[in-house]
Amino acid sequence: MKILHLDNNHPLLLKMLKEAGFSNEENYKASKSEIEEIISNYEGIVIRSRFNIDKQFLDAAKNLKFIARVGAGLESIDIEYAEKIDIKLIAAPEGNRNAVSEHTLGMLLSLFNKLNNADREVKNGLWNREANRGIELDEKTVGIIGYGNMGKAFAKKLRGFDCEVICYDLKENVGDENATQVSLKELHQKADVLSLHTPWTPLTDKIIDSEFINSFSKSFWLINTARGKSVVTQDLVSALKSGKILGAGLDVLEFEKLSFETLFDSDNLPTALKELFAMDNVILSPHVAGWTAESKEKLATVIAEKIIQNFKK
Repeated sequence: MKILHLDNNHPLLLKMLKEAGFSNEENYKASKSEIEEIISNYEGIVIRSRFNIDKQFLDAAKNLKFIARVGAGLESIDIEYAEKIDIKLIAAPEGNRNAVSEHTLGMLLSLFNKLNNADREVKNGLWNREANRGIELDEKTVGIIGYGNMGKAFAKKLRGFDCEVICYDLKENVGDENATQVSLKELHQKADVLSLHTPWTPLTDKIIDSEFINSFSKSFWLINTARGKSVVTQDLVSALKSGKILGAGLDVLEFEKLSFETLFDSDNLPTALKELFAMDNVILSPHVAGWTAESKEKLATVIAEKIIQNFKK
């Protein structure tokens, strides 16, 4: 089976597939249209997020049996059409769930303890102890929306804290020993912290808007290490100004390109984004929650194992 690799990944991925008898070919620079001209020569492709796999691409892939994405989500792929023409889709949320959960916890603790602000001040010769007094996670209620691989991994990290963990998910009976599943209404009533761990779908697009934010009974902290387009930036900024949201840790932003490789489409940034950048109670990172040295290897291993399991003859 010939596999075309469209993004550079951990070398273990190529090694495992080669040892299992697959033929690997790498093409990391050709454009989408150039790949469409040759894709019929391959039975499998491995991609991260270099470009969208749409109907046009899939129609050109006459012999394609699978698409493997080295990551957790599949939103860059026309899932419905791919499944319609019997192309198997493979993702690897198991590979970076620990990395995402650690990053989420790190953002939350940094916000609670004002670490970024304190660091800047001390480096500028300021010694403001009272202004940088933090708060503790113990006795708070952490609400998780999306209780799959990422949500469960984050809840597990919270076991060492004396806090209540609740979760909301469209699927029933997903709660476990680390989080109690509740209704969305109960989450709105109880949560001091909201952490998003949902894929990007039509149901989660712009889910965190002013109406959703104002449904919470009290002010809360927001962490988003899921997908940027789930949060309306203008509504988030308004809530941060009013104090309804006390602070935000964002690894993803609404204005990212779908490739996740860059944020800046032009020099003209939206006003809301500029305001967000200037806020001391906001911590930002460039979509790297799942990007650790360990997760790079884990993602490659998981993808290779799934391909071998499903397609080794």
